[in-house]
Amino acid sequence: MIDKKEVNEKNENTSYSLNDDRRVRVLSPGALVVKRFFRNRLAVLGMIMLLSMFLFSFVGGLISPYGQDQQFYRYESQMKEYAGVVKNSDFRYTAAEGEKFDSVLQAKFQLALQKGQKVFNYKNVKYMIKEEGTDFYSISSKGTMLAIACKDIVNADGAELSFNVKYEALKAYTGGQTSFTEDGTDYTLDEEGNITAGDTVVGYISRFVVSPVDNGIVFERVFKEELEEAIDAGEDEFTYTDAEGSENTYKITYDPTSQNWSVKKETATYVYDSYAKPSKAHWLGTDTNGMDMLTRLMYGGRVSLIIGFIVVFIEVVIGVILGGIAGYFGKWVDNLIMRIVDIFYCIPSMPLIIILGATMDAMKVEPMTRMFYLMLILGFLGWPSIARLVRGQILSLREQEFMTATEACGIRVSRRIFRHLIPNVIPQLIVTCTMSLGSTIITEATLSFLGIGVKFPFASWGNIITDVNEAYVMTHYWFVWIPAGICLLIAVLGFNFVGDGLRDAFDPKMKR
Repeated sequence: MIDKKEVNEKNENTSYSLNDDRRVRVLSPGALVVKRFFRNRLAVLGMIMLLSMFLFSFVGGLISPYGQDQQFYRYESQMKEYAGVVKNSDFRYTAAEGEKFDSVLQAKFQLALQKGQKVFNYKNVKYMIKEEGTDFYSISSKGTMLAIACKDIVNADGAELSFNVKYEALKAYTGGQTSFTEDGTDYTLDEEGNITAGDTVVGYISRFVVSPVDNGIVFERVFKEELEEAIDAGEDEFTYTDAEGSENTYKITYDPTSQNWSVKKETATYVYDSYAKPSKAHWLGTDTNGMDMLTRLMYGGRVSLIIGFIVVFIEVVIGVILGGIAGYFGKWVDNLIMRIVDIFYCIPSMPLIIILGATMDAMKVEPMTRMFYLMLILGFLGWPSIARLVRGQILSLREQEFMTATEACGIRVSRRIFRHLIPNVIPQLIVTCTMSLGSTIITEATLSFLGIGVKFPFASWGNIITDVNEAYVMTHYWFVWIPAGICLLIAVLGFNFVGDGLRDAFDPKMKR
């Protein structure tokens, strides 16, 4: 029989050599890096934060019932400009049928009237001025009446009145008469200026001019009369019921500069559902354009993260190639590339980006194309730091024994650089790129907030908080900008935590 106690003691005293397969697996560099990384609690927290942001941005956008540029509307009661009212104090001109009385003749008439003249000449034609009544004149030439000038205005109540009827009505009204005859029809005038033919009111005389704001609006006679009464009484508003039985309230405001009245009508308007508070339909409310804020945050995360990764990728490609060549060849090649790096470090990046953004605004570049340009510009301006990192690492690696062996084996230069040197730089490169992602996202958010980055209808965490430039929005609509700020904070902190964790994990001197 085998003594179990003996076997156990023998197993405990058994030691494995360094060549043992199990020992090699435990001590593999990759496993040690992973083990060190996951022992770092902040690094694990950063991974969780980044994973949550990626799920929120890329998966959340797929399950959201709304689109990133879908707008929502609501009915809202608003006071809108409806009409303008002027109490006429200048001469109004009415030309006879088939005649013209243009602005030059009107100016000549005014000048002659100021000088007290009854005649004026224009282009060798003599024009006669005749006073027909108070503030009422007729202008004729060669015995033919051309036009009338009067401060009172004849308004038709139905069919348009002829020139002769207007002339006789004004002549009677300014002369204090109560009736006149024209074209075989007898007309009467009352104290309110109403023109009546038989039992039908065909028009009225008034110095008030009511002009609609929108074309196609025709004012009823009763509406004009009630509006004039309200203005004469100094009222700020009045209520009017139209022929269809609809009752509306109108507000009257007087502008002393232009000396006219503005009439506003309360109407139900279909407007953007701007700054709607959080609800079941919109968990984070809506923005200034009536778009769902939660959906905009999801799609904005996609844009911000994708821009960050693409910009860093461009920086790595340019930086690794130039840094690798500079570090391996040295001498004049290294000197030339490093001077180029110094030049790029001297370029004022932010002013240059602002100028390019303003140029794209002036050229009206499409939002999608603009986003590609933004990534290229940021990537092209950010590669020098990576080039210096790669160059410094390669300078220390190229003199080691394994590189001497590659040269003795006749391996071509490009393979020595990109197959044997660059892989040894990857740990430091990964750390640098991870931490650069956070700063790139912040840069994009800053540019978008300033209006020179990502443009509408695309969303990014930067342009979502653009409305914060208004103090009222910042203080009253927290749901517009605080969630975007929190997303930026989580993403950038996550990248920084992961970068710190990778730096510690790749450092063999770290004890975890």
